[in-house]
Amino acid sequence: MKILSAAQTREADAATLQYEEIDSLELMERAARAFAGWFENKFTPQEHVYIFCGPGNNGGDGLVVARLLHQKQYHIKVFIVGDPENASPDHNVNLQRLPETIVPHFIHSSSDLPPLHKDHCVIDALFGTGLNRPVTGLFAEVIVYLNNSGACITAIDMPSGLYTDNQTPDEGAIVKANYTVSFELPKLAFFLPQHEQFVGEWHVVPIGLSPVFIAEVATDHYFTTIDDVRKLVKPRQKFSHKGTFGHALLLCGSYGKMGAAVLASRACLRSGIGLLTMHVPSSGYPILQTAVPEAMTLTDSNRKNISELPENMEKYSVVGLGPGMGTEKITKTAIGQLLATCDLPLVIDADAINIIASSDKLKAQLPENKVIFTPHPKEFERLVGKSKNDYDRLQDMKEFCRVYSCYICLKGSHTVICTPEGNLYFNTTGNAGMATGGTGDVLTGVITALVAQGYSLEEAAILGVYVHGLAGVLALPQTGMVSMIASDLVDHLPQAFKSITSV
Repeated sequence: MKILSAAQTREADAATLQYEEIDSLELMERAARAFAGWFENKFTPQEHVYIFCGPGNNGGDGLVVARLLHQKQYHIKVFIVGDPENASPDHNVNLQRLPETIVPHFIHSSSDLPPLHKDHCVIDALFGTGLNRPVTGLFAEVIVYLNNSGACITAIDMPSGLYTDNQTPDEGAIVKANYTVSFELPKLAFFLPQHEQFVGEWHVVPIGLSPVFIAEVATDHYFTTIDDVRKLVKPRQKFSHKGTFGHALLLCGSYGKMGAAVLASRACLRSGIGLLTMHVPSSGYPILQTAVPEAMTLTDSNRKNISELPENMEKYSVVGLGPGMGTEKITKTAIGQLLATCDLPLVIDADAINIIASSDKLKAQLPENKVIFTPHPKEFERLVGKSKNDYDRLQDMKEFCRVYSCYICLKGSHTVICTPEGNLYFNTTGNAGMATGGTGDVLTGVITALVAQGYSLEEAAILGVYVHGLAGVLALPQTGMVSMIASDLVDHLPQAFKSITSV
């Protein structure tokens, strides 16, 4: 699914009005009904609801919401901030439509603000997606007051003060919402770690924006849904055999870190690979043979580290490398040999990323359109460089992928996948329980298996990241967030794949 910019969202609104031959008041009514429907499922009519409206159309949305919730017996109070003479036409119409029992209070200074406490519900309808300057003055005072009140805040479409798709200036005030309810599609801002304190838990409600416009509008930002990944899944044919689904090679492990190799290999096997060969330090041989009997194991001549490549590399479909490898000089030499001689797709994680990041020569040897990097933020910083903020980091990632013709899966709450063309795909599965050692090794195994089965690198990255997060979601009821470990993800991969294939 696409993520639209603020400007494109306004264009989608205009296209909807034109295609459906409706006016903006009807679209505002439609949006407010969708928001009110979500609100009714979250908060009971016993709640005291304080709605703070700005002079624009976001404030108009808030006025319609006030009328709709009043009809549902909620205790509603409306506060309008700013100069009424600057109000939008649709705002003024819906101000007149308020029932007589709702008398709006006008906020001209901070002394007009009502007492608020933690048992109150606040709806933020001050601004929307149209901000192009930081919030200051009276509006900033109102926002700071709301943030300090302890009340539960729900933002309509966007937390007021937060820019939709570029960096918000530091000097502006921003609402810290507990919930944000967006219309039709989520905003880019929702997917960035720096905005968690403002966006809170976000939800999307449909309002019937023109599907023709959304289908045709160009964007390089997407978010992945279950419908998207189901379209990617390759069905298995009756006469398939183990050779049909590829032969992967995993270069993993070092003395004391063989657990990473075990996790990556078990995940690879649970993700549909036909054949798996592990190349590990010789000290890891009994561990792999015991813990992962389904995998074939080759041993390095070095006892503690990987120092060489196995023979007959051409028989493999893909190479996954990095988990638990360490960064010893002999291992760096082996990776250099791999990049110089191997023409296979590569899934590169962990210490292999750190090794390549330390050498411009190794970066220059990366084969074009054959590499997927799977870094966590610190590994990404070593590989690509330090970014000023999350928006700049997206641009830095695009530039790196363009220059080196590679793919990056930047791991996080919404793992983002970048392609050489600069397309970004934000994942929508997973939870904070996955923030534990070894889950990245599991992802390496999953993506490696998918590449071996003939998925393109883009497909393998999108599908692999989604299934990896889904395994965490499915493990959660059993483990909880605190006690989840990487092996729990491996154990729930079968259920995750089953849920997207229905087989």
